[in-house]
Amino acid sequence: MKTASSPRTIAFLGDYLPRQCGIATFTSDLLGAVAERHPEARCFAVPVNDVSGCYRYPDVVRFEIEEQDLNSYRRGADFLNASNVDIVSIQHEFGIFGGPAGSHLLALLRALNAPVVTTLHTVLRGPNADQYRVMRELIAHSTRLVVMTGRGRSVLREVYQAPLAKIDVVPHGIPDVPFVAPEYYKEQFGVGQKKVLLTFGLLSPNKGIEHVLNALPEVVAEFPDLVYILLGATHPHELRARGETYRLGLEAIVRKHKLENNVIFHNRFVDLKELTRFIGAADLYVTPYLDEAQSTSGTLAYAFGAGKAVISTPYWHAAELLRDQRGVLVPFADPWAIAREVSGLLRDGTRRDAMSNCAYKLGRTMVWSNTAELYMRSFELARGQAAAPAALQLADFAGRTRSPAAGPQAGSSRVANG
Repeated sequence: MKTASSPRTIAFLGDYLPRQCGIATFTSDLLGAVAERHPEARCFAVPVNDVSGCYRYPDVVRFEIEEQDLNSYRRGADFLNASNVDIVSIQHEFGIFGGPAGSHLLALLRALNAPVVTTLHTVLRGPNADQYRVMRELIAHSTRLVVMTGRGRSVLREVYQAPLAKIDVVPHGIPDVPFVAPEYYKEQFGVGQKKVLLTFGLLSPNKGIEHVLNALPEVVAEFPDLVYILLGATHPHELRARGETYRLGLEAIVRKHKLENNVIFHNRFVDLKELTRFIGAADLYVTPYLDEAQSTSGTLAYAFGAGKAVISTPYWHAAELLRDQRGVLVPFADPWAIAREVSGLLRDGTRRDAMSNCAYKLGRTMVWSNTAELYMRSFELARGQAAAPAALQLADFAGRTRSPAAGPQAGSSRVANG
């Protein structure tokens, strides 16, 4: 229901499709969901470009910021102020903004008139000095903060002294798809009558896929009809820095273990419709990520919400989402544990089905329509809080400051990509 504090104009700032990264997908989906649920609101996007002039954006994009151009951020603030926006929704990841630890974003925030709701896609438990400084000022200039897990909220409080009252926990949104048996989709991919294991998302070394491949010989010995589908292009940043080195290394592991008939690489970035079919064909979904501090994974949320039995390493998002027998957690970089759990779930159809049913049921609370309502509630709270003098809010936050305990970096500054 529209209230007096409901925003009329909302700008969404972050990466945006067709740029290939998780933040771009998230920003595009969030804008679309809010616009659909609240047609009275005018929603538009302000993307950040890592490659100038490279993307053909849809009409909803009204201004573009060049990642490494500090003045571009200041011009972005001028544009937003001239547009009389009621709320700016920022998708934050250190790696998508220019300057030390993404500090160019702060130039925009300092000049912005509208209240800001910042979604933190990564919350580092052990930031370096630059990351700590940027995060502290980002928190100070944000009217509200959104995280996707309770662990993220705790780290914000403990490491960065963020006021609890300004933090909202909103789950990663997911598409609302029907619960369908995998056999319905398998024939579309030529894997009918086979057991299908799936991992999808942009490829980079922090994904840990090599450990799944090293687990497969033991699984295939018992289930020779198993097929492991690896869906996703190499991350553009990885591709520019090191080419296809990681993917070629994965292919070498496949040849080493003679798994050519059991592993299928789909080297492309797929749209939501095709992605839904790939997820639907899977009997099991695996996320073997190597970074414990990964506070969100869109790929995990999508697979879980579609009702897939999930095996994952215990990074923050997975540890929280898969607790209470909703999935299976295995140690980091442990092929033997992966093999044990994959084989166990393939043997035990009753347990696998129970896990799938539980995941799908909980996933209905995470669909984009629900997530959009939670974001709109956060936007409305921010609008109400914006009536307080900004200087008073900043002074209150500054009074909570203590010296940073920035030790070794616990998580990499990266563009979230699943």
